Parts: sequence; structure tokens; C-alpha cells
Amino acid sequence: MEKQSTILASLFLMLSIILGAFGAHALKAILTVDLLQTFEVGVRYQSFLALSTLVISLHADRFSFPIKRITLAMLLGLFLFSFSIYGIVALKHAGLSVGILGPITPIGGAISIISWCVFIFRLLKY
Repeated sequence: MEKQSTILASLFLMLSIILGAFGAHALKAILTVDLLQTFEVGVRYQSFLALSTLVISLHADRFSFPIKRITLAMLLGLFLFSFSIYGIVALKHAGLSVGILGPITPIGGAISIISWCVFIFRLLKY
């Protein structure tokens, strides 16, 4: 087991449940349909990425290659992608400019995709 990644993935998974419930109940009444759908995309990807990274972290000892950097990159991508979406929703709801958060979302997505590509490559290589 990769303890640090397991703890972080578990934390992100718990937060996705909390944020999903928050969106379904509290935010549903105050956000536009478009902003609520955007928020839900962040929650959905956070859930998928946290759960899959948790599974990998729990089985880290089964891989014949070091997994720590890969899982931390997965979690970094998750954080940048989902949490920038949450920030964008909050800023748009407040009528403010998205600013720097706009480019952070695809950077987080790219980090996530690349980390999964590295994981798959390592699985095929070893």
C-alpha cells in the first residue's frame, strides 16, 4: 500500500461525496443550470479519479515498478482539474472574471491523462 496516496485519494473521494451532496441540495437552489452542470462535472471526475487512484494505491505492492510518483501525479491532476472547476463556478456565480483558473482546468486534465498514460505504459513494459 502506498500510504500517502491512499490517504489523499480517500480524502478526495470523501470530499467528492460531500461536494456532490452540497451541489445537489444547497447549490441547486442558487446556481444556474449551466453552472450546476459544470460543478457536477468537477464532482464526477473527482470521484472517478479519486476512486481509481485509491484502488491503485491500495495495490501498489503488486506492481513491479514504483507507483508513488504516478499516483501523486494522478492526484495533482485531479486537484487542478476539479478544484479549478469549482473555483470557476464560484467566480462566474459571483459575476467575476475566471482569470487564471480557465487555463488551470485543461492543465489538470492533461496531467491526469499523462499520468494514466505513464501508468499504462509501465504496465505494458514490466
